[in-house]
Amino acid sequence: MQNQTEPPPETNSDKDDQAMEFDLSSTTALDLTSFQLHDLDSVELPSSLTELDLTANRLSKLDPRIANLINLRKLSFRQNLIDDAAIESISSWGSLSGLEELVLRDNKLTKVPDVSLFKKLLVFDVSFNEITSLHGMSKVSSTLKELYVSKNEVTKMEEIDHLHELQILELGSNRLRVMENLQNFTKLEELWLGRNRIKAINLCGLKYIKKISLQSNRLTSMIGLEECVALEELYLSHNGILKMEGLSTLVNLRVLDVSSNKLTSVNDIQNLTRLEDLWLNDNQIESLESVAEAVSGSREKLTTVYLENNPCAKSPNYQATLRQIFPNIEQIDSSIFA
Repeated sequence: MQNQTEPPPETNSDKDDQAMEFDLSSTTALDLTSFQLHDLDSVELPSSLTELDLTANRLSKLDPRIANLINLRKLSFRQNLIDDAAIESISSWGSLSGLEELVLRDNKLTKVPDVSLFKKLLVFDVSFNEITSLHGMSKVSSTLKELYVSKNEVTKMEEIDHLHELQILELGSNRLRVMENLQNFTKLEELWLGRNRIKAINLCGLKYIKKISLQSNRLTSMIGLEECVALEELYLSHNGILKMEGLSTLVNLRVLDVSSNKLTSVNDIQNLTRLEDLWLNDNQIESLESVAEAVSGSREKLTTVYLENNPCAKSPNYQATLRQIFPNIEQIDSSIFA
């Protein structure tokens, strides 16, 4: 039997509604990912918001109410239908001066939008658009730490040399031919330039960089990496590199991927005692014994070796020989060992 002192259902419903309203008004993070929204007319935008994620909707314009969210720190319009005309209004959103992260990835932009009002910006992402030039990047705040402009149509690295605080720079899948204007990036830790048209390495002595990707370019030489002594991961697959060289100073290297090149031997990695993953597959390496000699310094550390599609991988007892050479091996090509 229902307790007579229990409030009637209508009263409970009222309280639930009040509680929902209260919770919404104090919300600091609102995630509307994949709601297929064409606009935000039906959405309440509490002034308390510090994060607003509008990823994977159908938005083609900016809701002017966002401009009044003075506490907003992170704003994502990723994977929408926003074009250059639609994004223009953001250049007048002075109340959002505290914004730290702006994501416009996967939209319909053809140029870098004016974000000069955001003086505290740390992360700026305009990847997967149709941007043809970095013109306008000179207006981006020098506070920026992460810049993502991958999968566009950019042909030149320009108007970015003022970004002294940059830690991550991603310009993969563009039309770059030359590495340039990197000399001021003394704090850069990650550089992603895969799938471009770069023919030569020019890193301007980036001594603190930890990750470099130059895969799927037009390199024929590794020369230019010597001063990157803090480097931990290096990806150079799918190029036309003929010889392993300039690697002996990279003593902190843990991952080295030089697969799908034109290597006939393994050289200059005897000093790399911290090497854990070594990708040499799809080359023209003849001798398994020469591989063993080349990695003598990292023999105890190496856990993954890829050598498939080389002449040496066709030798009898190939995997058994490698397991003998490398006592701690966990994976040889596609085979995983317990």
